[in-house]
Amino acid sequence: MTDKLIIFDTTLRDGEQSPGASMRKEEKIRIARQLERMKVDVIEAGFAASSNGDFDAIQAIASQVKDSAVCSLARANDKDIARAAEALKPAGQFRIHTFIATSMLHMEKKLRMTPKQVYEQARLAVRFARQFTDDIEFSCEDGSRSEIDFLCRVLEVVIAEGATTINIPDTVGYAVPDGYAALIQQIRERVPNSDKAVFSVHCHNDLGMAVANSLAAVKLGGARQIECTVNGLGERAGNTSLEEVVMAVKTRRDYFGLEVGIDTTQILPTSKLVSQTTGFVVQPNKAVVGANAFAHASGIHQDGVLKARDTYEIMRAEDVGWSANKIVLGKLSGRNAFKKRLQELRVVLNSEAELNSAFLRFKELADRKAEIFDEDILSILSQEANAVLDHETYRFVSLSQHSETGERPSAKVVFAIDSSETVGEAHGNGPVDATLHAIESQVNSSAELILYSVNAITTGTQAQGEVTVRLSKAGRIVNGVGTDLDIVAASAKAYIAALNKLNSNTERLNPQCS
Repeated sequence: MTDKLIIFDTTLRDGEQSPGASMRKEEKIRIARQLERMKVDVIEAGFAASSNGDFDAIQAIASQVKDSAVCSLARANDKDIARAAEALKPAGQFRIHTFIATSMLHMEKKLRMTPKQVYEQARLAVRFARQFTDDIEFSCEDGSRSEIDFLCRVLEVVIAEGATTINIPDTVGYAVPDGYAALIQQIRERVPNSDKAVFSVHCHNDLGMAVANSLAAVKLGGARQIECTVNGLGERAGNTSLEEVVMAVKTRRDYFGLEVGIDTTQILPTSKLVSQTTGFVVQPNKAVVGANAFAHASGIHQDGVLKARDTYEIMRAEDVGWSANKIVLGKLSGRNAFKKRLQELRVVLNSEAELNSAFLRFKELADRKAEIFDEDILSILSQEANAVLDHETYRFVSLSQHSETGERPSAKVVFAIDSSETVGEAHGNGPVDATLHAIESQVNSSAELILYSVNAITTGTQAQGEVTVRLSKAGRIVNGVGTDLDIVAASAKAYIAALNKLNSNTERLNPQCS
């Protein structure tokens, strides 16, 4: 037992299993570096054996991240584990995370293996992984629905073979807090060598209890690692939310009696980066990172906060990265003011050239928008990062559209295909519909539009619009994000961004596991 709670972030692996959330290598590297800046203990960078793209991304992250342990998932077989070890080789510290299902349902219906075969495969997998590292995590997929006697036998042998972290996932979000905590506690009491491993929890949010289950397992069950994702991103209803468990433990230290090493001032920048990269918008009432998380509309609440902040606020907005200074810059602001604001936002750019390019984008926006908010600056940086990604087939150039009551809207879009400009024109049921049809008239992607959503980055009529477009084609789902003061232009940019992802040759495979 220790008073340190280990934060294991799986945004880049399990979070990426959300339909449309798969990321390019450069995007994964950028998020990994931000997770390192936030002082996450372990970064699960992907599933090396799932695709060449994931292997390359894990290898690149392993070569750049130094202050966090880098981890790869691997099925309980020699090929997967060797592939993970190869990808992780450049890392200063790394972990191999191997898993196999242990519930009767999964063993019989999915694996078509007997309990004896599963037991033996788990044992041999950990033994094989031990050749590459001392840091081995073993997961019992569908652990919360597994028979406890069998679980205990499997866990005893994998710990004996060298597993140093034992994860009991609630893979399908079936557990409830007291029962899940009791399961963890019983396992720890019944497995003779349980003191040789750290117990971990990985909960899904199908019944809305991922955070509650994880915290109950920590407080009542003795778990000392939580596996979580930024913004609770993940397949189906998502995973345990990193920002919520971290701030719960920090805010209620009196109850949990634990320390976490997270730099909480990096929570909001990390949330924004993940949201803008994946296109999954954070709901306004989301705990900790939602736009309304620290807003007070009630007169009684406002009066109380003005008299004494802690009457209605249990944590400070600044502690998670929110700024009290909402309006920060304008068109007369210079480069040094912009640079200073980035420092206040705890944003780190890789080079002077990156700073100069971001500043130019800021000045372009400031010429069109009187007041620049922190959210605008973070959006600029996200656009700048996306602009430097290679192999973009399509690039937005300009747009003109006409919409009049009683007339069918029309749009004309100029965009580049490789190095040549092309013009698409079309009518539609509205200006956005016409714009997307205009692009499609020249591209002929045959992709199905399965999501179109608009989010205002800030408040007021001068707010930038952030549009997310989700396309599906041949079983592949991608998101595109575009921002602009003109919502129709933002829609065109988002559609083109999604087309670029569809056109990418990057191999993607999102296996459904733990």
